[in-house]
Amino acid sequence: MTEKKGESPIIQVKNLYKVYQVGETKVFALNGVSFSLNKGEFCAVVGPSGSGKSTLLNMMAGLEKPSKGEIIIAGTHIEKMTEKQLVTFRRQNVGFIFQSYNLIKTMNAVENVAMPLTFRGVPKKIRTEKAKKYLKLVGLEKQMDHMANEMSGGQQQRVGIARALVVDPRIIFADEPTGNLDSKTTMDVLRLMRRIVKERKQTLIMVTHDNHLAGFADKQIHIVDGKILKIEEQHHEDEEELK
Repeated sequence: MTEKKGESPIIQVKNLYKVYQVGETKVFALNGVSFSLNKGEFCAVVGPSGSGKSTLLNMMAGLEKPSKGEIIIAGTHIEKMTEKQLVTFRRQNVGFIFQSYNLIKTMNAVENVAMPLTFRGVPKKIRTEKAKKYLKLVGLEKQMDHMANEMSGGQQQRVGIARALVVDPRIIFADEPTGNLDSKTTMDVLRLMRRIVKERKQTLIMVTHDNHLAGFADKQIHIVDGKILKIEEQHHEDEEELK
């Protein structure tokens, strides 16, 4: 686990366990997981269905509490936070990209992207300007007035990415973000996500079951049966290799 000199990791996970009681049996969804991630890294958490990868993502996002262990994000122990503190923490630090896009069908692209800013009490004029800026960033300047059902899956996911970015998060969590897209659109969306987080020095954590898609990441954490099998790092100097 390499760290850049003089820079502490943005995320540290230490000896993390999640144990469920099923009848008489204890099921270990996570069984002693430890790793760290630096600012600006794109990390893929890879594993088969039921390996514990989504549980890990949910715990790093503060959506589930660990049975044991520590999760330190930007110097803060989130496993010790109350639900109210976690809501505030997520609102200030985290963006989410979902497999099913989770767009509101009765709103157009700008309104969907602006939605997280509404929760923060940002005035309408400012949030509309920001939403338009991020839709341009993801290549949707011509679809700003389109409703969700007037857009393709790839366009809807780009709206989802813009919505995650509009809050200027330190960390973006993406759970199987290309699961509903065809292969060409998947590559386009992954390249877009890579480029944006690099340019903006954000940390992106993507859960996937697909080793090929995980190859877009700087760091791959392979999970099987709640344990880390291996951690691989790769540096993409040339975007051409990601074709």
